[in-house]
Amino acid sequence: MIRINLLPFRAARKKENVRRQLSVFVLSVILLLIALLGVQTWSSSKLKQMETRLDETRKEVVKYAKINETIKQYKNEISDNEKKIKVIQQLEANRTEPVKLIDAMTELIVPNRMWFTAFDAKGNNVDIQGIAVDNKTVADFMTRLENSSFFSVVNLATVKQEKIRNLDMKRFHITCTKVESK
Repeated sequence: MIRINLLPFRAARKKENVRRQLSVFVLSVILLLIALLGVQTWSSSKLKQMETRLDETRKEVVKYAKINETIKQYKNEISDNEKKIKVIQQLEANRTEPVKLIDAMTELIVPNRMWFTAFDAKGNNVDIQGIAVDNKTVADFMTRLENSSFFSVVNLATVKQEKIRNLDMKRFHITCTKVESK
């Protein structure tokens, strides 16, 4: 029988297996490092993109904050102008009110039987002082005031008899409240 020494062959095979496993391990580690480097590069690039977008967004926020401030200023100016317009409209409406009031009083007076000595209009209150021929004339005038569309409340404050040029006359004082103008 021939004896063959297989030990060196097995040892060589074992060394070859160890080398193969070692090379596979080293190759795996190298591939893993390459993969990690690729992932790190990709993550770094994504991070830079996000930082760039964040910077752009911050710049836009600053830009829009300035625009928003300008809009607020315009809104304040518009509000101020609207207030001024309302005041002007109110002044325009109130400008004709005394003329209308005097015109109404000339229509309501009892002709040739009474005369005004004082007329004062402040706000919605009107004070009328005058002289009338008799009490009936004062009563007629008050009735006309009450029936007019200009006054809501008419009160007789005083009526006194007074001699004027040897005639018995009635001095009166009437207070009225004007109807709110719209």
